[in-house]
Parts: sequence; C-alpha cells; structure tokens
Amino acid sequence: MNKFRTRLAVLFIVLIGCSVLCAGLFVAVMLERSHLAALQESMKREIQIILATVPDSVNQFKSRNGAFFAEQAVYLKQSAGARVTYIAADGTVFGDSDLDPRGMDNHADRQEVREAMESGTGYSKRHSDSTGGNMLYVAMAVRDGSDVVGYLRLSMGLGEIEKTIRHLWLGLLGGLLVVFCIAGLISFRVAHQLTRPIDKITRVARQITKMNYKSRVYLRNRDEIGQLGQAINTMADSLQQQMHRILENESRLSGVLDNMVSGVVMIDGDERIVLMNRSAEDILGYDSADSIGKRYDGAKQPYELIQLIKHCIESGERIRDEINLYFPDERIVEVNLVPMKAVEDEWLGLVIVLHDITAIRRLEKMRSEFVANVSHELKTPVAAVKGFAETLLAGAMNDPEIAKSFLQIIYDESERLNRLIGDILELSKVESKRVPLQFSPVHLSSFVGKTLDMMRSAASKKEIGLEMQVDPELYIEADEDRLRQIFINLLSNGINYTPEGGKVKVQVEEVAVEGEIEKIRIAISDTGIGIPKKDLPRIFERFYRVDKARSRSSGGTGLGLSIVKHLVELHKGTIRVESDIGLGSTFILELPVIQS
Repeated sequence: MNKFRTRLAVLFIVLIGCSVLCAGLFVAVMLERSHLAALQESMKREIQIILATVPDSVNQFKSRNGAFFAEQAVYLKQSAGARVTYIAADGTVFGDSDLDPRGMDNHADRQEVREAMESGTGYSKRHSDSTGGNMLYVAMAVRDGSDVVGYLRLSMGLGEIEKTIRHLWLGLLGGLLVVFCIAGLISFRVAHQLTRPIDKITRVARQITKMNYKSRVYLRNRDEIGQLGQAINTMADSLQQQMHRILENESRLSGVLDNMVSGVVMIDGDERIVLMNRSAEDILGYDSADSIGKRYDGAKQPYELIQLIKHCIESGERIRDEINLYFPDERIVEVNLVPMKAVEDEWLGLVIVLHDITAIRRLEKMRSEFVANVSHELKTPVAAVKGFAETLLAGAMNDPEIAKSFLQIIYDESERLNRLIGDILELSKVESKRVPLQFSPVHLSSFVGKTLDMMRSAASKKEIGLEMQVDPELYIEADEDRLRQIFINLLSNGINYTPEGGKVKVQVEEVAVEGEIEKIRIAISDTGIGIPKKDLPRIFERFYRVDKARSRSSGGTGLGLSIVKHLVELHKGTIRVESDIGLGSTFILELPVIQS
C-alpha cells in the first residue's frame, strides 16, 4: 500500500509539474515573441522617423556619398541608441555607426535586406560576428518612386532581452520548484487521504484470509470507498457467523464420533482414509495417525475388511457382514459399508460402521449353554423321580424296604431339584442386580465364628477340622446376609471336596494401600483334591464342574461359585483362586473396608 501511495503521489506531481512547465514555456515563448515584436515595431518607427527627418536622403543614395552616410550613422546612433547602417541598393555599405564601411562585406544576401527588397521592411535575428552577440536587424528600403536606391538598417543587441528572458526562466524554474514542493506535499496528502481507507480495507481483507473474522474496517467516509468498507464488514460478520456455526457443528460431530461406541471409518473418492474415530482405533487396534491420508489397502487393515471394501467399491451397494479380528484381541465385528454418491451417481467414497459384537455373541453362546445346562440339570432329577415313581406304581410298593429306598431317592432328587431351582433364581436375581444390599458394619471375628458353627455339623460327618485366624479388631462394611452366603458356599465347596480328616481354614487380614487400610483380604483354604490348572479360569462359570460325577454325588448344582463371584462384585471386591492338585485350593477375596 505504501508503494501504491507513492506511485499515486508521483503521478500527481508529474501531472502538476508537466502542466506548470508547459504553462511556463508558453509564457516565456510568448513573452520573448512579444518583446521582439515590440522592439521590431519600435525600430521600424525609428527608421521611418530617420528617413523623414534626414534631408535629401534619396539623392545622397544616388550620389553614393559615403562620407555623408558615415557622419549621419554616427550622429543617428547617439539619438537612436542603436547601430545604424546605410546600405546601397547593390548591398554595398556606405556608412556604419560602429565599423568602417570599407572593411564590411556586401549585405545584399542579408535576410533583412532581401525581405526589405521584397516587402519594403525586413527583419532578422542572428549572431553578429562583428559585435560577438545576438542582434536584431530591421531594414527598410529607401525608394525613389518605385525604385529602391538603398536601405537604412537599424540593429540592436538582444542582450537585455535575453537577460530578461533568463531572469524569466530562472523565476519560472524557481516557481516550478516551489510548485513541485507544494504539489508534492499536496499530492502525498491527497494520496494518503485516498489510500488510507483502501489500506485499512486491505489489512482487514488480509486478516479475514487468515481466518481472523473479528477484524473490521472503521471508516467515516460516505463515498464509494466507505460503502466498500461497509460491505467488507458485512461480509466479515457473515463469515464469522458461518464459521461459528461450522465450528459448533464440527465440535458436535467430533464429540459424537469420539464418544460413539461404534467405530466409524470414512474413505473418500480417491480411496484414501480421511476419517477414523476413537472406537474404530480400539476395534482395529491401531492409531488413526497411521492411516489418515493413506489408501485403504495400504493401511494396516485386516484382509477380510479390505476385501469387503473392494467389493463395495466395485458394486456400489450396501454391504453388511461379520468378520473375526485377532489383533489386538480376538473379537467378532459387524461391518456395515455404505457407499456415498452424488446426485448424478458420482462416486464420493464410502462410510464403514464397525460394531464390536463379541460380547453379544458371547452372551448368546452363554445363554444357549445355560439353557442346555439347565435343561440337562433339570432333566436328570426329573427323570430319576419319574423312573422310581413308575417302578413303585408297577408293584414295588409291595416290598416295604424297596419302596422306602425308592421314596428316599425320590425325596433326595426332589431336594436337589429344589436347590437347583433356588440357585437358578438366586443367580438370575444377582446377575440382573435386583438384589438390594443393606450395608452395615460387620465384626469379622464373631461373623466368621458363627458361620463356622453353622458348618460344623457337615464338617464333623467327614471329620474335617474348621479353623479361623481373624484379628478381633477387624470390621468391614458389607451386607451381612450376602457375605454369609459367600462364606457358606465357599466353605461348603471346601468341605465337599476335602477328604475325611482334612482341614478347612479361614484367614482374614488387612491390606494397606499407601499406608492406609482400605481393603480386607479373606482366604478360605482347604486340603482337598485341588483344581487342575486348565480349569482354574472357568470355575466361576455357571454349571462348570471340574469333576462332574463327584459334583453330582456331593449334591452340588454347579452354580455356587458363579453366585459367589457376582455377590463379591456387588461388594466392589475381587475373587481369585490358587490351587495345586492333591494339596488343596485357596479362594482369596479382597473387599473394601468402606463401601462408597
């Protein structure tokens, strides 16, 4: 903008300078011409006066009286103030006020003499070799009737006129310089006034191009430039509002995409990945920075997914399928590919939506297994009851001993069926979190002691010893009934799977976290048969049995440990098991001292 202002000011100066210079040249030339014309007229009149006042001039020219003319020339110069020259008709100089006529050239070829010969009066301006300066010559023919007998010429030096013209030029140049200075100041001022609003508009426009939509043009002008500034402000307001809406929409869209459970991947018309949300990163197992901008088949995409994308691009149709991924974890993913097309079926890319359905498929499998297990577990006691009842109806009632043993079996199977149904209902309530827990302080020493007393009858039948190691000062906040249910299930398992003469022990201790007691660790160990390593990860599953024949003979339903695990989790705790074949098992619970 400074360059533009300078150029505009220079243009103004040049225009003004040229105008003033042309005007000065015109004035100088006209003044010079006016001076010359006035001098010519003055010298012409003087010649006419001389010819009129000098007696017998014509006869003197005819007689070629050189002495007369020489005397007259000297005399007339004093009164005329100019050089006087008498020239014969043939160009011979008779007399001259400044020089000796005898040494002077013939003047017939002089311009003023030739013009005087033709028109009666002649003028000429030239450099004089005699005087060494510019001279103005005015010659007038002297006639005798119609014949020219000679010429009277006056010549005057132009030094004064040239001096006057030089002064004029100096004044003109000085005035022009002053005018240039004033014009320069005025031009810069005018240029500044003209370019300052344009400069402001330009700066604001540059700020807008840099996405600074808060920048505005502040002008007082009401002309076209002011209207342009107002238009720029209106445009900036509109852009600011639109950008605000775009940023809001982008923020909402980004928030939605980042918090979606489903993974979203977008591929543009050039088959490059342009979008990948956080869930897609988690599902596919790599960061979006490694894929954005790259072709879909050049990224770390699973082979099955690449094939689905190729098929969608080739067919242009929506595709829904399921694929198995093995990195970073094994999982089942539902893939939905939706092509994007413009109005004229122009290919714009496609959107891929990924759903991790591993948990759903696992739940479906667990539900199927649960139904199968429940059916099997219910079918066994029902079949036993039905079979023995049919036997009794067929005539076994007549033998009291056989009838009594069969009825005892029917009773035992009914009890087992009752326990199974009760455990199923209990597990259903626990898993659906429909069990309201009533937390209260529990004194662990007395609580464990009472629970062991409840189990002593079952333990004494197998001569199993029950021991406890609990600090009498320990308390925990828990639901006492549910905590007792946990203990009874674990103690029952320990008693059932421990041979006669074995031992079951309960040990409770504090767990310090950063110097503060925040948890209680409860270890229930036995000296039973132990659990194989391969079965340890699955013992908390429903109906899972390590030794199915022994479990049924012990009256277990296969749901006790699953109920225990859910009750522990409801207490915000954890449970794990450690076991060695033939040495026994230890179930370790860690529960928070205070419930949040």
